[in-house]
Amino acid sequence: MRNKRILLGISGGIAAYKVAFLIRLFKKAGAEVKCIMTPASSDFISPLVVSTLSENPVAIEFWNKSTGEWTNHVDLALWADVFVLAPATANTISKMAQGQCDNLLLATFLSLKTQSIIAPAMDLDMYAHSTTKRNLEQLKADGVSIIPAEEGPLASGLIGTGRMAEPEIIFDFTMSFFESKEPKVLQGKRVLITAGPTYESIDPVRFIGNHSSGKMGYEIAENVLRKGAEVVLISGPTKLHLSHPNLKLISVFSAEEMLQSVQEEWNAAHIGIFAAAVADYRPMEKVDQKIKKSDDALTLQLVKNPDILHWAGTQKEKHQTLIGFALETNDAMAHAAQKLQKKNLDFIVVNTLEDEGAGFSTDTNKITLLDRNNKTQVFELKTKREVANDIIEYLITFIEQKS
Repeated sequence: MRNKRILLGISGGIAAYKVAFLIRLFKKAGAEVKCIMTPASSDFISPLVVSTLSENPVAIEFWNKSTGEWTNHVDLALWADVFVLAPATANTISKMAQGQCDNLLLATFLSLKTQSIIAPAMDLDMYAHSTTKRNLEQLKADGVSIIPAEEGPLASGLIGTGRMAEPEIIFDFTMSFFESKEPKVLQGKRVLITAGPTYESIDPVRFIGNHSSGKMGYEIAENVLRKGAEVVLISGPTKLHLSHPNLKLISVFSAEEMLQSVQEEWNAAHIGIFAAAVADYRPMEKVDQKIKKSDDALTLQLVKNPDILHWAGTQKEKHQTLIGFALETNDAMAHAAQKLQKKNLDFIVVNTLEDEGAGFSTDTNKITLLDRNNKTQVFELKTKREVANDIIEYLITFIEQKS
């Protein structure tokens, strides 16, 4: 979304207060944002707040009486890469569907040359009314993308469907619009991704595990899916969910189960991204009944788990690209370089717990990429979604140079 131009329309509903968060998300992603407000919307959010967050003047009227300047709605429409209307009230939706033009926002909408995205927000009876449904269907037929309202508590005190989608949902929807316009560089590629931890059972209720949340692997999977790839995601136990027509999700528990799934899927893959935090050891024996607390000490004998990444490296064909991860606590680059060579990787993603905000169970990460040509690229601390994009962009460049 970097340098994309987003024209954000705000109409007069209570959900307008959420727009402040939406602007922050757009700006943080590198987009340029300009805002148009209906006169009624200023009762719900201050134009000063909107202007400050967007870092641009807010357009409300055709004629700015205080400055004597004319606001050209055609220029705004031509400037925009996409028009996002949030919240879209029943009144504004009705006027858009009927082609009415009694304010600056509507005049700009009618002048647009690009895609419009709206996020309806109103009370449940208004949202369910036949006229609102008809108006939304008309806008959909006109090519407007609609983000469905959500169910939950409403300003009226009632509970039902009519809440504006959360800013994160609107942000994701808008980002998907931009990504849909990009060339599907991974179209036709099959990508095998491992994610999350593995758990190694001690008894029916206890296990050895680690703090991996799986977020990094899932963000990578979502990124390559948006770029047109077919994805096999082999996931250890996580609380995450991902659904897509081109996704095959295989849920596993232990390292041995993950290895078996990788062995079944690797030959058909073009790319392997092994982001899972696989347990290095497992108990030699798993007892069938819960171990009772009796003695002051309990001794477990552990045996080494199979090295899944090493296995994939030994089986790698010339047309395949293999990426590993190295989470270190010290001498990160030295250990990563050894792992890169030993496991026959094309490049490795390195992070260290010495960096604040990196590692397990965080929403951020700070990585360095090291490839087999001894090329290194260091990245600043970013969200895991941004990190996933950096990894995949590097991967695409690496494959293009490889071929």
